[in-house]
Amino acid sequence: MVGGFVVGIVGGAFRWCLQAADAIRTDLIAWAHQLSGPGWLVPVAVVAACATVAGLIVRSEPMAARSGIPRLEAAFLGESPPPRLRVVPARFGGGLLSIGSGLVLGREGPTVHMGATIGAETARRIRLRAGEATNMQVALGGAGLAVAFNAPVAGVLFTLEEVTKSWRAQTVLASAFAVAAAIGGSRLVLGDESDLHVDDTAVVGLSWLPLFVVFGACTGLLGAAYNRVVLLAVDHLAAGRRVPTPAAAGLIGAAVGLLLVVAPLTVGDGSALTQMLLDGHSPVLLAAAGLLVARFVTGPVCYSAAVPGGLFSPLLAVGALWATLFLGCFQAVWPDDEKQLAIPLLLAGMAAFFGATVRAPLTGLVIVMEMTATTSAAIPMLITTAAAVVAAKAVGSRPIYDELRERLPANPAREASGDV
Repeated sequence: MVGGFVVGIVGGAFRWCLQAADAIRTDLIAWAHQLSGPGWLVPVAVVAACATVAGLIVRSEPMAARSGIPRLEAAFLGESPPPRLRVVPARFGGGLLSIGSGLVLGREGPTVHMGATIGAETARRIRLRAGEATNMQVALGGAGLAVAFNAPVAGVLFTLEEVTKSWRAQTVLASAFAVAAAIGGSRLVLGDESDLHVDDTAVVGLSWLPLFVVFGACTGLLGAAYNRVVLLAVDHLAAGRRVPTPAAAGLIGAAVGLLLVVAPLTVGDGSALTQMLLDGHSPVLLAAAGLLVARFVTGPVCYSAAVPGGLFSPLLAVGALWATLFLGCFQAVWPDDEKQLAIPLLLAGMAAFFGATVRAPLTGLVIVMEMTATTSAAIPMLITTAAAVVAAKAVGSRPIYDELRERLPANPAREASGDV
């Protein structure tokens, strides 16, 4: 609980800094549009510089690279040593620069790994035995995820369903105590507000449930395709390059900076886009398709930069966009006005896409429910997520974090230098 409270304070401070960075980035873009001449070069230069510095941080602390979730799973399986305390400032500063500057990365990757690092350090200081130290590490990693989304139950489920893949009483209780303390600490910093706001949602009639089965199956295939794109980016854009991480991160950051000027919804962690869709401000069908394709590419490309950042938040935005596109296509062939399907489809798309890619369906369901403080669409979400997981498994797609864990270098310093 002491470790969990520390995770809550650190994770809450990290989220507060990211919110401040979002506001600064928005003001910077507005100011650049008012400049005469090539004012668009200002955001390009700023984002490139932030990404480059984040790459330099990773070069000095290789365990801060990318998402911390594969690292946590590797440590649990004994494939990686416990992280040292210096990972926390590296994750905090590098994540603030990469995510805050607008790269398509999620805040949960750094927060989970910071939590796991605090857990490992706590275990060292009180001299826990190896098995108990691992339990401490994964419990506080789950506390980090809970803080990232203000989703306490999802934090516990993440530890059990994704990391340990077991339901031992000791792990359940340790995770529950750690998460409760972490959420208490984070709310001292951030307050108690759900991440996404949803108006009252009508209950979906039973006659519409077959539509959610079809939607779920299609979402599973889309999730399998997204996993493939992420792995292609990691295997070819990252492993095949001959430039060090800071230079590659700077180039990707420059491209993101340009997109921030011309098409801002295609980059960033996606939370603003998701909220816009939940508020009913849906783009036209062609624009939704374009945004979906763009985020299908920008997310994996930014992840290949090897700077601190995760996959969760961008996944939720892709799921919401896909639901918007699916509903638009359905309404084109079924002209009846069925507005009550919009919000349930969006929520189901977010949970199902997460379930198809990460293969942790209960965690995905609860994350979306807690982030939106909405349970009225629980049945469609359950059906859609189950169909998505079945479809993803049917085409042979493996959980994305299992694939990424197996690609972790035996010597992280080689990955950070670009010599892979």
